[in-house]
Amino acid sequence: MKIFIYIVFILCGVHTSVAQEKILLWPQGKMPNSKGMIVSDTIIDGRLFQVGEPRVYVYPAAKEKNTGAAILIVPGGGYLRLTADYSNIPIASYYQQQGISAFVVCHRMPASPDLEVPEIAPWQDIQRAMRIICANAAKWGIDSNRIGIFGGSAGGHGASTLATHKEDISAIGDELDCFSYTPAFMILLSPVISFESPIVHEGSRDRLLRDNSSEELIEFFSNEKHVTPDTPPAFLVHANDDKVVSPLNSIAFYQALKNAGVESSLHIFPYGGHRLGIGNCTGSAAVWPNLSIDWLKEMKFVE
Repeated sequence: MKIFIYIVFILCGVHTSVAQEKILLWPQGKMPNSKGMIVSDTIIDGRLFQVGEPRVYVYPAAKEKNTGAAILIVPGGGYLRLTADYSNIPIASYYQQQGISAFVVCHRMPASPDLEVPEIAPWQDIQRAMRIICANAAKWGIDSNRIGIFGGSAGGHGASTLATHKEDISAIGDELDCFSYTPAFMILLSPVISFESPIVHEGSRDRLLRDNSSEELIEFFSNEKHVTPDTPPAFLVHANDDKVVSPLNSIAFYQALKNAGVESSLHIFPYGGHRLGIGNCTGSAAVWPNLSIDWLKEMKFVE
């Protein structure tokens, strides 16, 4: 079956540290959970507060380095904002240089006036992005059984929601509906996991659920409560001195994975706060990117 993807922009030149394609997630007029309003990107101080066209940016691994693995990156931002410049994302570049094709999703914000059900919009876009990667795996030299997901901070909540909830909320009746959106593995950096006190990051919860913070939705989006033996394995990284997102989020998720018999890895470093990115943390926490590659090799996702 021929799969159509919606490529709207190709950067000139080829370099292993920049995105080469921008792909719209939804064909015109078929974006689910939309009132049909025309919404434009809103950028303030270099941050994207409103997303007009949900999209995914492609960082394909070079042929000579390609391991066949891939990872979808969900940026953080507290469900309030995302990065505005996707031309060179350090985490995407890092995995790309390790021979792992990387993709960065730019999903809708719950505050968008166009949404009918705000709390599911990021999840829908993440699901669709995974389906696009799976559908076009051969094009990028990817093994569809080795596509994982990465999430940092609130992006870790979006990533773990995809991995722990099985509901299909992105089907629109096109060729992509038959492709999987379930990741093979998770790499979660300082992730928001639980929406329950006392470990909740209240900003992420309140922005996602907005005026609908019922007990049922809080439980539904507390992802540690939805781990099963079928949940993909996770590599979890957190700093003990993180004052933004409690490391108890990672501990709770690891405990749930452990209880379900899902082989995972948890790393709590003493220092680093909420800034455990690529190239901006020091001390023992600086080793986490290389540790993640070692874990992927150990778990046979990278050979």
